[in-house]
Amino acid sequence: MEFFRNPNIDWLGKKWHFLGFSLIFSVAGILSMLFWHGIPLGVDFRGGTDAYIKFASPPDVDKIRNDLNRVGLRDARIQAAGATEVLISLAQTSNETDLTKGKNQIIDALERTSSAAQDPANKGKRDLDNTGMQTIADYLASKDPLGNGGDPKVYGAAARAIVSFRDDKDHHGVLASFDELAQHGIDRRVVESLKQGFFLSNFGVYRVEIVGPTVGNQLKKQAVLAILYSLIGMLVYLWFRFELIYGAAAVVACFHDTLITVGAFSLLNKEISLTVIAAILTLVGYSMNDTIVVFDRIRENLKLNRRERLDVIVNKSINQTLSRTILTSGLTFLTVLSLFLFGGDVLKGFSLALVIGILIGTYSSIAVAAPMLVAYQDWRGRRTGTGPVPVAVSKPGGKPQSKPQNLKGVKARG
Repeated sequence: MEFFRNPNIDWLGKKWHFLGFSLIFSVAGILSMLFWHGIPLGVDFRGGTDAYIKFASPPDVDKIRNDLNRVGLRDARIQAAGATEVLISLAQTSNETDLTKGKNQIIDALERTSSAAQDPANKGKRDLDNTGMQTIADYLASKDPLGNGGDPKVYGAAARAIVSFRDDKDHHGVLASFDELAQHGIDRRVVESLKQGFFLSNFGVYRVEIVGPTVGNQLKKQAVLAILYSLIGMLVYLWFRFELIYGAAAVVACFHDTLITVGAFSLLNKEISLTVIAAILTLVGYSMNDTIVVFDRIRENLKLNRRERLDVIVNKSINQTLSRTILTSGLTFLTVLSLFLFGGDVLKGFSLALVIGILIGTYSSIAVAAPMLVAYQDWRGRRTGTGPVPVAVSKPGGKPQSKPQNLKGVKARG
């Protein structure tokens, strides 16, 4: 299947337009990383606590910020994560022995102004929406509503069923009423006992990500090394398989893709997590694959068209692989776009990096790597004084030379 038959687009003639596009987005990303949002590292790298909180009704972010300020959490970052959900991020602490402290502080701050928590009828009761399974099991065993002598296995199973129902994807830690438990199959006697010792605060911390400062620094270092090692490995492979200039051009294109992707995350103020790093490594490989396809066609055409200039051969090679590029990149893009639109909040960062990376990676194979190859050849030609001569020039007597003069350094290996 082909989208284009014998396309004849002058890609290298548009190199200055491509250069301007790359400069605009690269510089904007760099400025954002240096002066605006910085590199928005997720909790995986900066350390700290990320608490995802579900509310029974749309929350007031300003009220939440005031609640956190009252307990001393003045540097907390609050982001809306949905109509009734927020993400609260706390900076790392040097104390790695109590990593749950941040979560407990958030719950304490929100409970202080919760109408249910302030109700005199609930004085001395615990918040069922934010109570752990073992605490619930111990309470039921002490009250023994089933009259079985406080059997820990029976009440442990009941507590497990309660927490599982409360924390499922439909509730996200928030129960509308105690009657929901009875409707779910929890014994009515257990539900009545829970009413005596618990209340519902109408908010629940349904997911918490906690990383200590030491682990965060280690992950940051390993993420940077992973990207650098991947680029160096690809440079060595292309140096061996083609020529050094091919590897250098491909690595520059991949670095360009990485820079624009990270810059886009900075401009959008989207956190970079471990899953985003995985996506960046994926797009580095994807971009390299696209670039190798173009380079391989250039190598084949160098053998077949020895009398043509390199820029003509490069244009022809890009046009010959254009249909293949659109098919593979287009289908992959549709897949990751669906993942971005329907994959949920957990995969948002990963899928966004892939959406940006596939677009930029496909673009850079044509607009960055290939022009760099030709620019190097032109530079070598000016340096040696040969200029941009045809690929094969004739010696006196009409016999063509066996090796093209203007392809020194970009010869085709068999």
